[in-house]
Amino acid sequence: CWPGDRTEAFAMTAKPLSRRSFTLAALPVTLAMPSAWAQAPGGYPDKPIRLVIAFPPGGPTDLVARVLAQKLGEQMGQSVVVDNKPGANGNIAAEFVVKAPADGYTLFYNTSAIALSPALYKKLAYDPAADLAPVMLCAVIPLVLSVHPSVPAQTVQEFVAYLKANPGKLSYGSAGNGNITHLGAHMFLQANGLSAQHVPYKGSAPALTDLVAGQTQFTTDTLNSSLPFIRDKRLRALAVTGANRSALLPDVPTLAETVMPGFEVGAWQGLTVPAKTPPEIVRRLHAELGKALAAPDVRAKLAQQGADPLGSTPEAYGRYIKSEIERWTKVVRQTGASLE
Repeated sequence: CWPGDRTEAFAMTAKPLSRRSFTLAALPVTLAMPSAWAQAPGGYPDKPIRLVIAFPPGGPTDLVARVLAQKLGEQMGQSVVVDNKPGANGNIAAEFVVKAPADGYTLFYNTSAIALSPALYKKLAYDPAADLAPVMLCAVIPLVLSVHPSVPAQTVQEFVAYLKANPGKLSYGSAGNGNITHLGAHMFLQANGLSAQHVPYKGSAPALTDLVAGQTQFTTDTLNSSLPFIRDKRLRALAVTGANRSALLPDVPTLAETVMPGFEVGAWQGLTVPAKTPPEIVRRLHAELGKALAAPDVRAKLAQQGADPLGSTPEAYGRYIKSEIERWTKVVRQTGASLE
């Protein structure tokens, strides 16, 4: 989920939308650290590390996280064990990590859900900005607007026209209410003056299963989750939501170049730890993660999933999380979505 997900706080009008680069060119990208920064106390790590993921196995976040977990384990000489704790838009996993000992042995591979939850939940048991220490912004995966083959639209322009001719008659699935896959579709509809019925699911897998079965008509899900169905023609891809076309779908245009100039959104992912984790451990994790993201084999595996490796300093990632909370709070208010 992700979840999973960066964009301006768009005013939902037909006028062109502004864009901020998802590659974070303004941030100091650090994929290697001086050896002095990599020192950690007590021979850390001297036992297996737990990497908590807020979504089920096989989902878009899990697929990327497992690539990084394997590489981190190889580099650090200790197993990095993936622990999936799905539910509550990522809050179950986040609360588990917040309450864990701040010793570097419980890590949170988070998604944009931590920026969405403060806006979606009236009562939240943790503060993402205060209770989690940022390590690095790791990767981003664009969303893809896909339709069931029964939808008589071959291009996104034709799809917009079809939706306008059938207001409120089509339905779209998402990985959950308030998830980036929900908000991405909402922004597409709102910006083009369209209406459709939202059907939330508990993850991308069931949402895509029902779309393939024709129970819903379209979705804006992550590229790596949608790609198998697109390749075997069970779904038709109309547009991707990144700033540029995906190398995995080179013939599929972006929304920015078709019906939404300047539009850009995706499911971003990063690493955080409990807030009181010693700075030396944060620096060690940052150095190891930067090394992993720079490794050719990791970059090749991420490319196969349509994931773009990023990278940032811990301080820059902390500022980014805060800015995303502000941005998505405005978007969520426009949707009217809320969760208990």
